[in-house]
Amino acid sequence: MRLLLLGAPGVGKGTQARKLVDTFNIPQISTGDMLREAIKKNSPLGIEAKTYMDDGRLVPDGLIISLVEERLKAGDAQKGFILDGFPRTLPQAEALENSLHKMQIKLDAVIDFNVPYKNLVERLANRLVCRSCGTVYNVVTHPPKKEKICDVCAGEIYQRSDDTREAIENRLKVYEHETAPLRNFYKSLGKLTYLNGERSEEQVYDDIMAIIRPPKK
Repeated sequence: MRLLLLGAPGVGKGTQARKLVDTFNIPQISTGDMLREAIKKNSPLGIEAKTYMDDGRLVPDGLIISLVEERLKAGDAQKGFILDGFPRTLPQAEALENSLHKMQIKLDAVIDFNVPYKNLVERLANRLVCRSCGTVYNVVTHPPKKEKICDVCAGEIYQRSDDTREAIENRLKVYEHETAPLRNFYKSLGKLTYLNGERSEEQVYDDIMAIIRPPKK
């Protein structure tokens, strides 16, 4: 199963990706994870990426694509993978398609999570995250059982410094500006499916499964 999850910050991609990882036993792949892993391994691409990051510069698309290709060739990705948060721009999407074509693999689905702007701001402003395992909570709708303690791993729960309303609104505007052409790109390839991200966690998961494993007629 090879999936690409699209959606603005706060739509619930990460939560659903973790569920899909458990279901299919395939890796969740994000650019942040790839960069950290490549740098940790001190690989040639990791060393090159670190020079940009140490200087506070953005890692070029070409290098990111090379990291993606390297990651998708790893043993744990041979049965499938979940791309989360990548690609973010049209040039990245086009380069990814070229890379997948060279590797003779195809995406099974591109799923775009949809939540109204106002609701996203509220979700993110009330979001809490576990420092250890990354489990996401919400002060209003899904608080931890014990204050500041993760239900899953007992790690520390905190609010991200960029989850202020001003920062949230800016991130959402940047995301929408970057991603609108990307949606059209995957729609033109016949791979894009829209998903209502406002439903419950369980309902959203069931909707994803219906997309990737439609009932037989």
